[in-house]
Amino acid sequence: MHDAVCAALGLSGEQPVRGGCIHQCYRAALAGRPVFLKLNEARYADAFAAEADGLRALRRAGARAPEPIGHGVAGGEAYLLMEWLEIGSRGDFAALGTMLAATHRAHSDRYGWPRDNYIGSTLQENAPCAGWAEFWRRRRLEPQLALASRNGYRLEAPPVWRLLEGHKPAASLIHGDLWSGNAGFLADGAPVLFDPAVYYGDREADVAMTELFGGGYLVQVRATLRLLARVL
Repeated sequence: MHDAVCAALGLSGEQPVRGGCIHQCYRAALAGRPVFLKLNEARYADAFAAEADGLRALRRAGARAPEPIGHGVAGGEAYLLMEWLEIGSRGDFAALGTMLAATHRAHSDRYGWPRDNYIGSTLQENAPCAGWAEFWRRRRLEPQLALASRNGYRLEAPPVWRLLEGHKPAASLIHGDLWSGNAGFLADGAPVLFDPAVYYGDREADVAMTELFGGGYLVQVRATLRLLARVL
């Protein structure tokens, strides 16, 4: 099916590449410019629209992230077309932490985001709330408990959100899905962010997400963020 998509978009020389997790990914050329193409079933069109929105938000905040070129449905498949970047896993970790800290300085007066987005294929609700404890309960914990129930798991969860009562962090622009697979480095070591699920929230949520799957090399990023938190 990717042949039909590439024909519809005017792409050439497509080659499968790694990345994208649940999506199919290709390197291709658009008018001689190398581009990155993500594909999936048409039902993923909104997820790709949300990803493009998140990339634009990170870029507006000064982060290095791939430029979204276009998204939609073509050839019967959903697609997201982006700037091609040669990305590795090793580089300047302090610069990555500094870039994230700068992104976190973009603030809002409410927690949330103008649209919902996705963690993988799972919807992430972002309707704004005035308080962080309310947002975390209504938009993060309760949807996950409801999802577990729909899948046959009945969880009697204690009211853990009460731990956040009285906690009023700045509503910072955060990446939202900052595990080690969603950050990398260019050939010169400069940091890059991708695959975001942005919203305005407690910047510690980004730090906590770096612990997912062990976190590995992002330990240096956590150290930088926590150091900068003392002076920003």
